[in-house]
Amino acid sequence: MIKTISFAIMHFSVAFGVTYALTGDVIIGSTVALVEPAVNTVGYHIHERVWERLRRRRSDRTGQAGGTAMPLAA
Repeated sequence: MIKTISFAIMHFSVAFGVTYALTGDVIIGSTVALVEPAVNTVGYHIHERVWERLRRRRSDRTGQAGGTAMPLAA
């Protein structure tokens, strides 16, 4: 969870910087910096959980079949 929080802080900063650079408006930059990364951070957390579940399923299947599988890319 710490990794997710640090990612969110970095993402807020980037989102604000890019939006402010494009619009010159602090309010729009702040709004985008709060909304977009917050949604993206939740998506990232869900994405990580799905990949972990897929990794475990693959590991369970190969363990039962006695074979080896190629690992999922990190």
